[in-house]
Amino acid sequence: MTKTELSAKIERQRRFFNTGKTLPAKMRIKMLKNLQAAIAEMEPQIMEALKTDLGKSSSESYMCEIGLVRSEIKYMRRHLGRLMKDRRAATPLAQYAAHSFIMREPLGTVLIMSPWNYPFLLTIEPLVDAIAAGNTAIVKPSAYSPATSTVIEKLLREVFPEKYVLTVTGGRKENAQLLEEKYDLIFFTGSQAVGKFVMEQAAKHLTPVVLELGGKSPCIIEESAKLPLAAKRIAWGKFLNCGQTCVAPDYILCQSSVKDRFLQELIRQIRIQFGEAPLGSPTYGKIINEKHFERLKGLIDPEKLVLGGDCDARNCMIEPTVMNHVTLEDPIMQEEIFGPILPILTYERPEEIPALLADMPRPLAMYVFSENRTVIRKLMKSCRFGGGCINDTIIHLATSAMPFGGVGESGMGAYHGEYGFLTFSHEKSIVDKKTWMDLPMRYQPFSRFHDLLIRQFV
Repeated sequence: MTKTELSAKIERQRRFFNTGKTLPAKMRIKMLKNLQAAIAEMEPQIMEALKTDLGKSSSESYMCEIGLVRSEIKYMRRHLGRLMKDRRAATPLAQYAAHSFIMREPLGTVLIMSPWNYPFLLTIEPLVDAIAAGNTAIVKPSAYSPATSTVIEKLLREVFPEKYVLTVTGGRKENAQLLEEKYDLIFFTGSQAVGKFVMEQAAKHLTPVVLELGGKSPCIIEESAKLPLAAKRIAWGKFLNCGQTCVAPDYILCQSSVKDRFLQELIRQIRIQFGEAPLGSPTYGKIINEKHFERLKGLIDPEKLVLGGDCDARNCMIEPTVMNHVTLEDPIMQEEIFGPILPILTYERPEEIPALLADMPRPLAMYVFSENRTVIRKLMKSCRFGGGCINDTIIHLATSAMPFGGVGESGMGAYHGEYGFLTFSHEKSIVDKKTWMDLPMRYQPFSRFHDLLIRQFV
């Protein structure tokens, strides 16, 4: 698609939005219902594409991608009437007599740029929120997951005309072309480096952005934690999608008094869940491409290995890997891992953790395993992070009832459920002033009596 063709298609979307056809609740619900039906019909193709791109099993594809999208559609269909209603607001006495309310309206034409690690979920879920809020959308799936991008393009063409939802495929050239255009919002999920570029380009048009980025999400083990259960849940969360999850536990901060016992439990759990030969397992995934495979391989320190480390270069696979005696100065602690390598660091007392994390970029997630509610509360209140779990990992993002998003370097803005609806909406404040009376105090010429009234009313 040439730049001229792209500009024309975006302009066509603007004209379609301006007709008002995306605004009625019936239209929004109809399109969500059609999308839901198309996803159900194309589920085998979606699963096959996810298997091709990332080696995901059908169970993982449904649990972590298709099922979550269907849940978001169900939430929006159920709650759309409530979300679209005007919100009554209190009216100050000085504005008597009046009725104040907040009206929610769609932003207009939005751009959704998605990553490769959860290519179906992180493309379609924000689109569901955008459509529920009444927008038109341009969707740009990742070039690194081409099989899924092809299925997404086919799916969206079956459900939406291009003037409503347009899918643009391709790589950096297409990304650059898209970011030269003006939108009413850019919703980007991906790396911090690309997020900075998106924000820089958006600033040229004063376009608002939502950035869903990543970071080094810590997983804290306190000595009172139930270690077998903690190890089980951490092994699941860390090696899900081969660690290619933006909220995966990036590293373990384990209290030194229980580190050896925790390490034993972690090794045991990894073997239970992934077997003695995970590289041969049909349900264990792969690294997205050779570039990321080589980067991850370079982060493995053979001298600190306690489990794993074996690789299959031909299929871009790295088995679940654990590194012990890691320090903050090690190469693996200088960047987000985004792969199946789990370094273990130690601390002496929980009081040390807030100061330690304060010197690091704010992560997208944090996880605390402990039975000590005082310790848990102190850590949750004193550490800055996007969201997280107590005694589990990752599951906080799998709900439409809470916002999901980062803070600081891990992103800005949030979505899911009502929060996603609001992200793609503008809340317009309106005062409906009555005409049957008019307070005189605001009008000139002012007098001492006016001053008295102003002090009484304001």
